[in-house]
Amino acid sequence: MEVGGYGYAPCVTSAQELSASGWNRSYEVVDGVDVARALYPDHYGLWLNPHAPGGGVGIPWLDLRRIATGLDRQPAGPLRLSEPAIEIPQFYALLAQNAHRTPAVRALRRAWVQPALGAPYLAIGLDVYDTSPPAVDSVRAMMQQSLGAVPDGLPVSTVAMSDEHDPVAMWLRAGARPFYDREAHATAPVQAPASGYGYPPAQGRY
Repeated sequence: MEVGGYGYAPCVTSAQELSASGWNRSYEVVDGVDVARALYPDHYGLWLNPHAPGGGVGIPWLDLRRIATGLDRQPAGPLRLSEPAIEIPQFYALLAQNAHRTPAVRALRRAWVQPALGAPYLAIGLDVYDTSPPAVDSVRAMMQQSLGAVPDGLPVSTVAMSDEHDPVAMWLRAGARPFYDREAHATAPVQAPASGYGYPPAQGRY
């Protein structure tokens, strides 16, 4: 079924609800975590008891992802995402410097995340070339070396830009410009030195 442009798999929550629904075809009894794991990768939610008065209750695929991966590991949605308004240039500068020294890192993005429950936090999107264990360890060390510049009390989290199902990564991919980009840095044109410093402007001839 489709609700508001999003796909949902209908289900009932008990034998009594199944009887009340009038469903007379085949059905399967599935554990909630298992069905969450099966549905969320294809961006399908779960609609509970659509026959019930009021139309039942829908669980969006992002919430199924939280159920599948662990409620304590993912922020509660819906999330409010925006560019960070907090000014912490020392942290960003140190992080960019450490990223430049970490070959696995391609680019870094940032977002301010306000969950439906819990405290807001700064999310750093990690775009990496390599996901081998040594590369992951190097990126983790990069973050640890940089967190000393974060003001006390400011929560900081990371998200893999390669995660196709993470809402923060999706938002970052859609509209957040990197504050560190190795490839852009490598291809940036070298500017000619400005006139001055005791030298006359270049005349273009000898």
